[in-house]
Amino acid sequence: MSAQPEATAASSKAAHPTPDTQAPLGTATNSSGNKVTVATIWLDGCSGCHMSFLDMDERLVELAQKIDIVYSPLVDCKTLPEQVDVGIIEGSISNEEDLHKAKLFRERCKLLVSLGDCAVNGNVPAMRNAFKLDNVYERAYLENVNIHPQIPTQGVPALLQTVLPVHAVVDVDVFIPGCPPQADTIHYVLSELLEGRVPEPLRMTRFGA
Repeated sequence: MSAQPEATAASSKAAHPTPDTQAPLGTATNSSGNKVTVATIWLDGCSGCHMSFLDMDERLVELAQKIDIVYSPLVDCKTLPEQVDVGIIEGSISNEEDLHKAKLFRERCKLLVSLGDCAVNGNVPAMRNAFKLDNVYERAYLENVNIHPQIPTQGVPALLQTVLPVHAVVDVDVFIPGCPPQADTIHYVLSELLEGRVPEPLRMTRFGA
């Protein structure tokens, strides 16, 4: 099997997520007076964090008066704009496509949020890191009950050697742990950002909560 791509990351940075103190924390409010633009994406995750986002229920109506979701699997906006106020990433970095999308979000989003344990520390997807990548492919595609066992290569992003949290490949401004984070926590973070304050999610949640 050909060598797989790998993402470059400092181990200390991956092990100890800390906000970028130079990032524009607390400045999500659009200076033009327009609604704050928000983009969301899920990478290697189960979409549970996005379900928690939806669990804000009627509070979404309130938020809709202040934010405009310009890109998300939750809405019919499938092209990421060149400039976005707040980007929210669910899921870990597991393959080439995840890596590309995370870098694109960082490039285009003024403020970046890691949502949920998979984005914050790798969580369940990172369990494969204990095994060699070749063994992972074999277990998933060759050892299962398939009529024609084969490892897919056409149209499938190549896996990275190890699964990484988002902050291991790009700078992250706000971390919201939880599996998934509660809707109250997500609402709190967005509300604080809209008020121009730096949110403290760990006051309301924890890893695995």
